[in-house]
Amino acid sequence: MANLLYQQIEMLSREKHIEPEIVVSAIEDAMVVAARKYYKTEEDLRGKFNAETGQVDVFSVLTVVEEVADPTREISLTDARKKNPAAEVGAEILTNKPTDVLGRIAAQTAKQVILQKVREAERDTIFNEYHNRVGELVTVIVKRAEGPDLIVDMGRTEARLPKREQSKLETYNIGERLRVVIRMVDRAAKGPQVIVSRADAALVQRLFEMEVPEIYDGTVQIRAAAREPGERTKVAVFSRDKDVDPVGACVGMKGMRVQSIIRELRGEKIDIIPYSEETVAFAQKALSPAKVTRVQITDPESHKLEVIVEDSQLSLAIGKKGQNVRLASKLIGWDIDIKSEEEKRREIEEQMTALTAPTTPLTALAGVGPKTIEKIEAAGITSLEQLAGMTPEQLMEIPGIGEKMVDKIYQAVNQFYEGGGTAAATEAPAETGEAAAEVGESASVSEVETTEAESTAEEVTETPAAESQDVSPEAAPTVSSADAVTEAEPADESEKVPEKHEEENA
Repeated sequence: MANLLYQQIEMLSREKHIEPEIVVSAIEDAMVVAARKYYKTEEDLRGKFNAETGQVDVFSVLTVVEEVADPTREISLTDARKKNPAAEVGAEILTNKPTDVLGRIAAQTAKQVILQKVREAERDTIFNEYHNRVGELVTVIVKRAEGPDLIVDMGRTEARLPKREQSKLETYNIGERLRVVIRMVDRAAKGPQVIVSRADAALVQRLFEMEVPEIYDGTVQIRAAAREPGERTKVAVFSRDKDVDPVGACVGMKGMRVQSIIRELRGEKIDIIPYSEETVAFAQKALSPAKVTRVQITDPESHKLEVIVEDSQLSLAIGKKGQNVRLASKLIGWDIDIKSEEEKRREIEEQMTALTAPTTPLTALAGVGPKTIEKIEAAGITSLEQLAGMTPEQLMEIPGIGEKMVDKIYQAVNQFYEGGGTAAATEAPAETGEAAAEVGESASVSEVETTEAESTAEEVTETPAAESQDVSPEAAPTVSSADAVTEAEPADESEKVPEKHEEENA
């Protein structure tokens, strides 16, 4: 009986890849749980497996003390020496608890405890074995499907292939052999805790290590890899030996090496790019097969690049649904902004136009007080053109500008542009009524002066020809029409201005 029980323990240990001592400890703990449930006691119980007899004994443990505080766990020195004359303070007195009286319910409880302990030991063993093998290439067999996920057999344990780690263009059949990389080991998972992947970029790197001897021995290194599973992968390679071409080593004679990897990935396209320490040169090569005109670093701190390509190369550089530029950005670790030559030229022209375009000061707005202008200028708006391009919401974000003031500003801007871009006379606010009246008077005077000047010029022009002939050029003084206008202005202004005011009053 003893040999049979221990044989079962060893068989279970080999099957679950755990030590026999772990199984024995699980059996001892299970018997303690069963005995405590049967005896309904709070005593400190301890189990012990006898390998010779195959019997699991349960003992009640009492600690020898001078003064007993807990009778269920402690015993006085006097009582202890009645059972064991050699007992001393701190020693333990073991009392055997019969286990042959344990019934079916206790046996079921013991079984559950044993299974639980063995399962926990098995999971600890798997974690300790695989958590240091993350990124390693392994071969698995598709075992079954659990919803969108696949359960694969790794030989010693099962692993999970989640939907997110599957290639988009691949389909899998039960019993099919796959090459996968160990993605992670999840100790808290309820099911298989090893997570494998067919979509990770590390899979491509491990496949290159298997197919290319130069990568395996370290002569050629894979510095970076970016992948969109099932569609395209970009791999940056670098050679430590100047006589070895890294791209040629990975491609192989007539493309044999890379073709075997493509077949394993079910037709996924692979771009092999020479690695460069210089960001600009690396970005030019990463955007292949497109030809790049120039690359400029726009923001070194946030890692942003601006790439200029010919108009015919723009779609090729961007790729299908932005795939090429997206992979290139992942590969070099920089954000890439691609523009064509035509787009860049228009952008430069717009910038030059903005720099050379005349700006109108905000003081040209009639009807907007100086305090309001100061608030607008404090927000960084210094020209009327900038103000005209703002939305009402943007204006209301300026401190001190409300809805009524926004309406007044828009009316002033509209009046400015309706007047041909000049500061025409407009109705001023109530607090500036006197200033507006003065502006109106000066405008009226200017109109009268212009009218009188025109009439004087006409009189000079309509001088009879006979009169002009009687006066010789030497004797006749030379009087221009402008001089005539200047001389006529004082007399006409005194005569005409009152008439203009009378018309306005009427």
